[in-house]
Amino acid sequence: MARPADAPSPTATAVLDDAVRALAPDADANRLVPRIAAGEAPREVFTTFALEQQQVIASDRISFQHLARRADGDPPVADFFDLLARGEALALEQLAGLADSCGLTERDRANYRPRPGCQAYPSYVARLALGAEPADVVIALTANFAAWGGYCATVARATHDHYAFPDTARAFFTFFAEPAPDLADQARAAVQHGLDTGQSRPAAAHRYGRLLQAYEEMFWDSLTD
Repeated sequence: MARPADAPSPTATAVLDDAVRALAPDADANRLVPRIAAGEAPREVFTTFALEQQQVIASDRISFQHLARRADGDPPVADFFDLLARGEALALEQLAGLADSCGLTERDRANYRPRPGCQAYPSYVARLALGAEPADVVIALTANFAAWGGYCATVARATHDHYAFPDTARAFFTFFAEPAPDLADQARAAVQHGLDTGQSRPAAAHRYGRLLQAYEEMFWDSLTD
């Protein structure tokens, strides 16, 4: 339905808040995180998590760099993806603490065979990087990051309370669990630019976001396959 001519234009804040609300996963969508929260998941799941995330981070970083290049003529959008790409490099550093606590060696990492269900998420991000409107990807990712951050906050607490991981091993989860004001500001600037230039299509962004959320849940489910 077309927006009435006299209706106010949506703001980036409203668009992002709507996406986070509309795309939030059901409380029971993630079967693994509640088990981790209760200390019921096997410790080995963290070893698999570290190995899979090594692959996810490497892929997502390239995808974000490509999105930044595609948005080169739209600085607010490019800045958002540049920030994400730099964040992935930091996340990889934080992941090393978990990998070390799990006793992973370089040989373990080199010989590991990733699980298809865990790698569906970065594969779809790569697909979005190739053909989706970058401003719409900002909306979809922002909604997904809200869910991801909540999961990481839960796991960060559980790794302390139930699994006795040292702070260096928990750093990856606390990194994503903590609010990132700079990223939120960049997301609003990017989406506002997309709205002002007619590039943002929230309906398309919601389609992307629903799939991202589904692949997010697939990642967690696949850790225990």
